Amino acid sequence: MNYRLRNNVQLVERDGEIFLMSKTPLCALRLNRSLADLLGRGSEGRVIAAAESERGVMEQLAAKGFAERVRTAPEQPASLPEVSVVIPVMNRADELRRCLTSLTQLAYPHEKLQIIVVDDGSSDASPEVAREFGALVAPSGGVGRGPAAARNVGASLADGEILAFIDSDCSASPDWLCQLIPAFNDSDMAAVGGQVDGMCTESAVDRYEAVMSSLSISSRERVGNSGTDTFYLPSCNLLVRRSAFRSVGGFDDSMHVGEDVDLTWRLRDRRWSICYLPLGNILHEHRSSIRSFMSRRFDYGTSEGILQLLHPTRHKRMVIPPLLAAILVLCLMTYFTGGWSLLAAGGLLLSDAAAVRLRTGKQGLPITLAAILAGRLRALGSLIYYLSYHLVRYYAIALIMITLFAPVLWLLFGTVLATAAGVDYAVKKPKLSFYTFTGIYLLEQLAYGAGVFWGCLSRRCFASYRIEIFRQMEQTA
Repeated sequence: MNYRLRNNVQLVERDGEIFLMSKTPLCALRLNRSLADLLGRGSEGRVIAAAESERGVMEQLAAKGFAERVRTAPEQPASLPEVSVVIPVMNRADELRRCLTSLTQLAYPHEKLQIIVVDDGSSDASPEVAREFGALVAPSGGVGRGPAAARNVGASLADGEILAFIDSDCSASPDWLCQLIPAFNDSDMAAVGGQVDGMCTESAVDRYEAVMSSLSISSRERVGNSGTDTFYLPSCNLLVRRSAFRSVGGFDDSMHVGEDVDLTWRLRDRRWSICYLPLGNILHEHRSSIRSFMSRRFDYGTSEGILQLLHPTRHKRMVIPPLLAAILVLCLMTYFTGGWSLLAAGGLLLSDAAAVRLRTGKQGLPITLAAILAGRLRALGSLIYYLSYHLVRYYAIALIMITLFAPVLWLLFGTVLATAAGVDYAVKKPKLSFYTFTGIYLLEQLAYGAGVFWGCLSRRCFASYRIEIFRQMEQTA
C-alpha cells in the first residue's frame, strides 16, 4: 500500500529530535528514528511505498490525519471475481435503457458479469427494456415495495461473488468495476462505495447537487470498521461481498430510505470493513426541480428516527472544548455588554496560547506562539461553523417561528445561516451565486429538518436530537 503525507504536514527537526507537524489542526508528534526515516521517504510530496510490516503504523498516521492512502493504479486480483449487477426499477424505462447501455461499455470482462433487473411493479416498458439488453428480469413480489426489497430479490438470484448495486437513474463509467474491485483483495472488506457525480448541470438545483449531494461522500479515501461513528456508503454505487451481505440478512425490506445506512452499519457491527474510494464513478440524475429536491430531502430526514431506534449507539457527536466555548460565549455577549466581553475573549485566547507555548517549549516542541494563536482561531472558526450548521440543519423551522415573535432574533438567525452557508460555499465552490446557493441551502435544511421531526414524531423517539459532546478530539476516535 502506498501513502503520502498530507499537504499541511511536514517533518521538523530541532535539537536532535524529529517531529511530525500538522498545521490544520495544529498538533505535533515526536518520532523515533526508524519512523522518521520511513516518513522521510515522503518528503516533497513523494509517495511512501510501505512494506507489510510498515502498514500498521502508516494506517495509524492516516487515521490521525497525518497521512493519506495513495492508489497509484488498481491492484487487480490474480483472478477477477464474478460480479452480479443488481438494478431495482419502477417506471423508469428511459433511465433504465441509459443505465444498461453504460453497462455494455464496462471494461470488466463481460463473461464475468451477471445483470439482474428487479421490476417493482412497473406499468411502463421497463421489463421489456431489461430483456432487450439480455438482463435477468425478476419481479419484486409486489408493486412499490421499495428499492431495498427489490435489491434483496436480486441478491437472492445472484451467482457472483460480488454484488454490485446501481440505481436505474444512474450511468456507470467504463472503469466502474475495475477501479473498485481491487479493494476486495482485503479479506476483511465487506463493501466498497465509489464516487457519485451529478449527471446534469442545466438547473440551479443541478449545480447545487453537484457539490452538496448527500450521495457524494468525499474526495479522499475513507475506511470504516469497528466504532460507532456514522460513516456509511450510498446504495446507488455500492459493491458488497455476497457472503457478507447474506451474513447480515441483506437490506431491511421495510425501509424505503436509509436502508443503505442501516446495511453498512450492520456490516461494521459484525467487524467487517467498509471503504469509500473517490474512484469508480457513476453519474446520477438528481431531482432537478425545487419541489422534488425538497421532497427527497424530507424523505432522507425521516430515516433518522428509525435509524436511531435500530442503532442507538450511533448518534451525533460534537467536540466542544470548554475554553473555546467560553471564548465564543464572551464574543456573543458583546451585543449586550459592549466591548469589554470581546476584550475578555481576546485576553483569554492570548493567555491560553501563551500557556500552551510555555508548555510545548518545555517539551521541546517547535511550535511558535503565532502558530498556536492561528490554530486556536481556526478551531474557534470550526466550532462556530459546526454549531451554526447544526442549528440550521435541525432547528431552522423553530428559529424562524421564534423570530416571528421576536424580530430582533432575525439578525441572529441570518448570521447563523450566513455562517453555515458561507463556509460551505467557500469550500464547495458551486457554479452558483452566493445568494442562489444560500436560498437552496436554506430550503434543503428546512425540508430535511421537517423530515427529521416528522420521522421522530411518528416513532415517538426523539433521540436523533441528542448530541454527545466531547472535550477533546481524541475522545471521539
